Amino acid sequence: QVQLVESGGGLVQPGGSLRLSCAASGFSFSYWHIAWLRQAPGKAREGVSCISSTDGSTDYADPVKGRFIISRSYAKNTVYLQMNSLKPEDTAVYYCAAVWAATPTCTLDPVVYDDWGQGTQVTVSS
Repeated sequence: QVQLVESGGGLVQPGGSLRLSCAASGFSFSYWHIAWLRQAPGKAREGVSCISSTDGSTDYADPVKGRFIISRSYAKNTVYLQMNSLKPEDTAVYYCAAVWAATPTCTLDPVVYDDWGQGTQVTVSS
């Protein structure tokens, strides 16, 4: 059974940093793409970043390029999202999600992801 558990959210001032963690169980990163997505109040869920199963290639949404870094640890079966230079518009519930790697590379499209964590709140405010 696929299970994803996010942690690391919280309140941070603009310009600050947070690192989110997504602990995975029930499957191997070798065969699944993993993504971070977010949903702000009143807005649609959007992809933030993803990491591909086979070669570890990554993708980022334009608003977070150069500020966020996705990475993974096989030893801990955990995916991370390092968020730097945070802005108030980054405020959202952040989810990690997984999909069987039927394609060579991951996508930021939320609709393709089958399994989701419960989410962790990130609030950027002074």
